[in-house]
Amino acid sequence: MANHLVRYAAQQSKARINPIISQVRSAHDHAHDHHEVGDPIKTIIGNREVVGFGMNGQPNYIDRVDFPLPAIRYKEVTPDIQVLREKEKGDWHKLTIEEKKALYRASFCQTFAEIKAPTGEWKSVVGFALIGCSIACWIYIWMKQYVYAPLPVTFSPERQQAQLERMINMQIAPIEGLASKYDYEKGRWKE
Repeated sequence: MANHLVRYAAQQSKARINPIISQVRSAHDHAHDHHEVGDPIKTIIGNREVVGFGMNGQPNYIDRVDFPLPAIRYKEVTPDIQVLREKEKGDWHKLTIEEKKALYRASFCQTFAEIKAPTGEWKSVVGFALIGCSIACWIYIWMKQYVYAPLPVTFSPERQQAQLERMINMQIAPIEGLASKYDYEKGRWKE
């Protein structure tokens, strides 16, 4: 029930927003500019053949493994490609391997193996990460040297030892704390 209410509310808000979006798009769409002549889609994609809906309904080309069917062909139609397209309507056994590859390359830029092939991009990512770590280390060293004040004298081992002896002499936390671990009769730490 709640799902239906949410869906209904979304449809109502979408119905109110869609006219506004279409007005904004038509006002800002450069393809509809009065300086250009002809079909706006043709000015964007040239002489490429629209072969399907595509990933988002727009006439664009992108090589993706998760969506292998682009809306338009990769290359524009040339006389050579047109001859091959007519020849492909017949028996495919009569096509040579080169012709099949030319037809494929006219429709697609890369094969699945080329799309999935490692690009080596990880090297630059690791390199930039190491550069960032190096810069952070140098900033830390610089701040330790020039920004932070030196440690107080109470951090020296002699002062810490004196502070520990004073805490034992004052019997601080005798039940569960520091003094409970010291044997006052023998003058040493309990085992």
